[in-house]
Amino acid sequence: MGHTHLVSTSEYIGHHMRHWALDLRTMTIGHDGGFMTLNLDTAVISVLLGVLFLAVFYAVARCATVGVPSAWQNFVELAVEKVDGMVGEAFHGDRSLLAPLSLTIFIWVFLMNFMDLIPVDLIPRALTFVGVHHFKVVPTADLTLTFAMSLTVFILTIFYNIKAKGGWGFLKESLTSPFPVYLFPVNFLFRVIDECVKPMSLALRLYGNLFAGELIFILIALLPWWMEVPLGLVWTLFHVLIITIQAFIFMMLTIVYISMAHDAH
Repeated sequence: MGHTHLVSTSEYIGHHMRHWALDLRTMTIGHDGGFMTLNLDTAVISVLLGVLFLAVFYAVARCATVGVPSAWQNFVELAVEKVDGMVGEAFHGDRSLLAPLSLTIFIWVFLMNFMDLIPVDLIPRALTFVGVHHFKVVPTADLTLTFAMSLTVFILTIFYNIKAKGGWGFLKESLTSPFPVYLFPVNFLFRVIDECVKPMSLALRLYGNLFAGELIFILIALLPWWMEVPLGLVWTLFHVLIITIQAFIFMMLTIVYISMAHDAH
């Protein structure tokens, strides 16, 4: 933590709120400037964490033994068993895709959330030496990423609705529930709202919690060191709980939404 006194408080906060981004209109790299930009920092960090997660789990699986397991093997087996058990309780169909997907969501979201615990100035200040002057290290504090993930869950939900009920069955359910068929316009409107609210709630819940956590760390970094250290420690310990819960909620809601897609309403 810590900050430079050569800039004002508002400039310091504003600096940390800007992304390292690619302007798709001019194909120039700078800080984010509008809708037609790709946040490179979000893409880089999320991909690196995803690759790290896959590499670690792959290496542990390759080195797994039936004898005395290593600590990493114990961790991976515990994570797989717990997630598979939770999926089995909520979803009674073929979970060959949903269980690995749920595990991936939990670990990946947790790792991206965990970036919020890194001192706010550490990585951005180091990157200034290579010409990168704006860099946000918490991918889940970027609304574009949380919406992209939630839209993926939305697409899977629609896919499983059609797979389980057929195209006509899905349409019939949308037109005849919860009210009688002669109120099909109202039924269809409610169904559209219901399906659209799911990805919005997923995206905004995760984004809101992580953005707020990041902002509090930035505000703590503006305090004198004798206040910054104890407050930063307390908030870090509390934030560990938040980032874990948010990853768990995102995973569980994904399981619930896909499970609901298999059920007749």
